[in-house]
Amino acid sequence: MSALLRLADCAQFARKSRNQELPIVEQVNLEVRPGEILGLVGRSGSGKSSLLKIIAGLESPMKGSILWGSNTATPQMLEAVSIVLQDDVLFPWLTVRENVLLALEAKKLPHVEREKRVDDIIEIMDMDGYEGAYPRELSDALKERVSLTRALARQPEVLLLDEPFLNIDHLSAENLRTDLIELWKDKRLAPLKAMVLATHAIEEAVLMCDRILLFSSNPGRITHEIPVPFPHPRNRQEASFRHFVDQIYTLMTLRAPSVSEAEINASLTEEVSGEDEQFIALPDLSIELLVGLMEALEHAPISGRADLPELAQRLQMTLDDLFPLGETLQLLDFADLEDGDIFLTNTGQTFVEGDADARRDIMRGALLHSVPLLKLIRGTLDERANHYIDADYFRRKLENSMSASYAKQTLSTAISWARYACLFSYDEETDRFLLEDDE
Repeated sequence: MSALLRLADCAQFARKSRNQELPIVEQVNLEVRPGEILGLVGRSGSGKSSLLKIIAGLESPMKGSILWGSNTATPQMLEAVSIVLQDDVLFPWLTVRENVLLALEAKKLPHVEREKRVDDIIEIMDMDGYEGAYPRELSDALKERVSLTRALARQPEVLLLDEPFLNIDHLSAENLRTDLIELWKDKRLAPLKAMVLATHAIEEAVLMCDRILLFSSNPGRITHEIPVPFPHPRNRQEASFRHFVDQIYTLMTLRAPSVSEAEINASLTEEVSGEDEQFIALPDLSIELLVGLMEALEHAPISGRADLPELAQRLQMTLDDLFPLGETLQLLDFADLEDGDIFLTNTGQTFVEGDADARRDIMRGALLHSVPLLKLIRGTLDERANHYIDADYFRRKLENSMSASYAKQTLSTAISWARYACLFSYDEETDRFLLEDDE
């Protein structure tokens, strides 16, 4: 089957300093095929959002090309692509209907045809009754549904979805996923021929997608291509589904190959100062949750090491909820992920065995060592005679490295973690970081 569109040897870079660029994705070759939902699955920093923007024509790749069929894609060809971004914003002064109509302005269609398209897609997406509502009157789930409706109103051949269910509650996300799949399978979204879903959630990808591409991080590269064998509708409780998800988690946690001394030395020479730091996105996880997982790992019958699926079942969590906890503990060197298992490191074991003061000291050291943002904030506060700085300074820095929603979440998590470790304080009224006398 010939591809609708392809990325050939694509690479994208972010500028870190005048003379240095940081690779976001490298040597990516992928194709989007007619009749499929393609999943791009990877952790933060794997370049999924950048790839979607390249496919949508919002960014040009630094290297490589986009092909539509067998031809180099032109802006006119990419008009057949619609995208729902992480930070897709509805215009607050426009009603739902007006927001959807706005998507058709550039197409210069006759007024009657525009009105009919909007009527049809509002009905298909079950938005009847909300046409006159303003975004402030809608739940997060309904806002996401409007963003999806707006993208579909353009009648694309390819629909790109960038973490579309990330910021809505679990039940609403499940409902929207189910509705979208049913409309797709019933061919009610014509002329839509394919969808591409970028997500960090493996179970979500298996629920929705026909084919999954797994990405490594920093920079993003495709590591595995996995066809999904299940017909729709899919039941996440079936043993075959659970086993398939577990196998993908095992692939995601394979032990990385050893790095040579030459590679280590090369990476050290490429380090840059905190001024040009490429920050990592931090998840919406409290220290209490991280500590709770470490304690669960330490106590019998687990005693330090557990199979991820079995642990998720024991803790009555989904794997998609448990995995970010494990990744964060790995980031802080409290635990490690290997071949589908999670186990405490020596540092994690020492933390669990310590009293409150010892735990706080260990956490402080881990945060300063492993989270560049916290190290930079604390270092800046130490250097300043007045020991305070506007939080917006770091907010803007984060938005150079990640989307606005990730930047907002990262700063919120950083503040919460810093308070636990007594690294610094945050004054919400003045929107400032500061050092108290006892810090």
